[in-house]
Amino acid sequence: MHEYFAGIWAARYFWIHLALSDLRSRWRRSFFGVLWSILQPLGTALLLAVVLSRMFHQDIRSYAPYIISGMIVWDFLMAISTGGALSFVQADAYIKHYRHPLAIYSLRTVLANLTVLALASLSMFIWAAIAQPQRLGVTWIAALSLYPILLSIGWPLVTLLSYLGSRFRDLPNVMLLVLQACWFVSPVYFETSMFRQAGLGMLVDDNPVYHLLQIVRAPLLQGEWPSSKDYAFCAAMALLFTASAWLVGRKAERRVIFYL
Repeated sequence: MHEYFAGIWAARYFWIHLALSDLRSRWRRSFFGVLWSILQPLGTALLLAVVLSRMFHQDIRSYAPYIISGMIVWDFLMAISTGGALSFVQADAYIKHYRHPLAIYSLRTVLANLTVLALASLSMFIWAAIAQPQRLGVTWIAALSLYPILLSIGWPLVTLLSYLGSRFRDLPNVMLLVLQACWFVSPVYFETSMFRQAGLGMLVDDNPVYHLLQIVRAPLLQGEWPSSKDYAFCAAMALLFTASAWLVGRKAERRVIFYL
């Protein structure tokens, strides 16, 4: 394990270059370029907030940052789960010519999408500061812990999916269906009170997605520190995916090249 991570660190300039290359290709020949990562989630969230706030009789000033926070985190999870499942497949030319640890290619995917998430988060922070200035305080520092938490969860998750996706190419479509099912039972756009009033409180209290979203929602929207339970759920997800990726990778690392 030590040698494996040493190999990842030794190839740091390579996977950083790959992540930056993905970002450049994402915004190449675009008029707004990087600004699209801020404008797109902001515009979509405002449209949803206008409609849903009228349907559920919510104040759009407080409901808009709620939707933005859910949307940008969910978009990140969707991107790394569906597109990330083919990280090894998309890097087959490098894998066939260089003996780098395969986890650098899943790390490349996570870092590129995490950068997009960080840019999209600017719209959330700005809107929350303008619409709810009374919530602005030192608790906002806790919202920044979202990024290392997503890295610790996303990297092993994408690595695990990449091992499986190199052999089963239908995995991205399967993950799309799984995530769609998770969306309906998670408070991404709908407030937690709706689940509790319907007698579905367990979909909130025992839902890892809810606790992950609370890392950013509690400081920004409630002016509170995330609870220890929120961090415990996030740590449990990171450990579960890390252990699963390690167990699968022990046998699949040398076999991946035969599936490409």
